[in-house]
Amino acid sequence: MPIYKYKALKDKNKSISGFVEANSEAIAADVIREKGLVVISLVEQKHRGIKNIDLFLQRVGTKELVIFTRQFSVLISASVALVNALRLLVEQTDNKKFKMIILEIADDVDNGERLSDALEKKKDIFSSFYISIVRSGETSGKLDEVLNYLADELEKDYDMTSKIKGAMIYPIFVIVAMLIIGVLMMIFVVPELTKMLDLNGAELPITTKIMVAASDFLIAFWWLVLVVVVAVIVLTRMFFKSPTGRKICDHVLLKLPIFGKLFSRIYLVRFTRSMSTLLVGGVTINKALGIAGDVVSNDVYRTIILETRTKIEDGASISSVFIDHKEVPRMVSHMIGVGEKTGRLDTVLGRITDFYSREINNITDNLMSLMEPVIMIVMGLSVGFMVASIFMPMLQVTQSF
Repeated sequence: MPIYKYKALKDKNKSISGFVEANSEAIAADVIREKGLVVISLVEQKHRGIKNIDLFLQRVGTKELVIFTRQFSVLISASVALVNALRLLVEQTDNKKFKMIILEIADDVDNGERLSDALEKKKDIFSSFYISIVRSGETSGKLDEVLNYLADELEKDYDMTSKIKGAMIYPIFVIVAMLIIGVLMMIFVVPELTKMLDLNGAELPITTKIMVAASDFLIAFWWLVLVVVVAVIVLTRMFFKSPTGRKICDHVLLKLPIFGKLFSRIYLVRFTRSMSTLLVGGVTINKALGIAGDVVSNDVYRTIILETRTKIEDGASISSVFIDHKEVPRMVSHMIGVGEKTGRLDTVLGRITDFYSREINNITDNLMSLMEPVIMIVMGLSVGFMVASIFMPMLQVTQSF
């Protein structure tokens, strides 16, 4: 759909500009007039096909959202007008898709919409958590403080996620490298070995027979192997995106050795951090629980949180519900209980977040130490199998001469 850049008059003496998406110039002009504006100029933005594809495929990453929020909070704190701050931020990002999104938000705000309502139109970029925090800041008249706090929390969450991903790079690299080396050996090394052993009529060990059979199958039916691998990947992704698959995956993640504890702590931190931020922003407990349930993004904890929300409406407390679930550490339940009794739940949740964030850092720091023995065992078994399958028959042949 074409994008048109327009200039228009607002209130007869104020000139504004922006972008509008429409099927034709006439429709674009109608859309602008419906906003109560008088069109001065309307120019279609010419993009080559490849640029349109790039714009469609481009994603707005978490890091870009964190930088946007931080810069936005600084500008608002410096008493820059809301619309002017948004238009200034357009120049601060290289992501063309994000530029368009910020421009559209600025236009909506300039046309009289609340910032939170404009953000709500872009739910694929801004989460319910983000929108609720901004809305609470607008209601309380402390948008600059709320944005600054939100930027801090988003940065902490981004840093935690980045650290965990970084810890996973090494084991994933080793596994992928082993698979590639194994496939290359099957295609290029094993066939040559088979020719040499056939000429000498040597009796092959069972491990060599297995490797030769696997090599012959891979060379003859490589296309079938490729189809099966792609199909497995696609079907697995589809399964885990389905409600049933998502539930199974969420339950399995918490049961994994080593990683189960890490994932549990990550979900707890997401809950306590989002709840603390929402409560500081003035969001009610009931609404905060509903938003936090989505932020956690794990079915096990989401179910617990939504159950808590239902029981709170009947007069129960958060701690009284959490204490009945083994997935929530008893320390968390007791500390939340203290926060509820003292009326300082947001502060207590913040302290729980800090405690478990440090524990997550310790786990990720030690993750490589925990993974190294496993990786060494897998590599040792793989190398041992290769030695037994390739070098032992060669040694037998050389000894026969």
